[in-house]
Amino acid sequence: MEKPKFTPWKVLPLRLRPDQDLRLSLEASVKAHQIQAGFILTAVGSLTQATLRLADQSDDICVQQKFEIVSLGGTLSIYGIHLHLAVADSRGQTLGGHLQAGCLIYTTAEIVLGISETHVFYRPIDPETGFRELDVQTR
Repeated sequence: MEKPKFTPWKVLPLRLRPDQDLRLSLEASVKAHQIQAGFILTAVGSLTQATLRLADQSDDICVQQKFEIVSLGGTLSIYGIHLHLAVADSRGQTLGGHLQAGCLIYTTAEIVLGISETHVFYRPIDPETGFRELDVQTR
């Protein structure tokens, strides 16, 4: 078996402030830094509004309530973003789905992005699924 090789990568820490839009802020950072292969290393924070697209649904849901971010994961690139968000309310009940514009920061969001220096994440339409799926290329 061939031994896996480590590839170089960078770290981009972000702090979002009250009333900023989580997705739009991430998209702006991706564009500003011309990120071609990014991924979420860690994320914590809180929201006053969560806007998500749930599994196998075409319409978004928008819930105005105070939430803690309990999970944020996925890939980011100037060629497309695919992120999933899970949030918990004051009773610990969770809600999760595809991160959409309209997730508004309550107190803070502390996000650390990893950026591969040797890959490019493209998102062409996959003929099998009909969705823009991840296509990893080496630079």
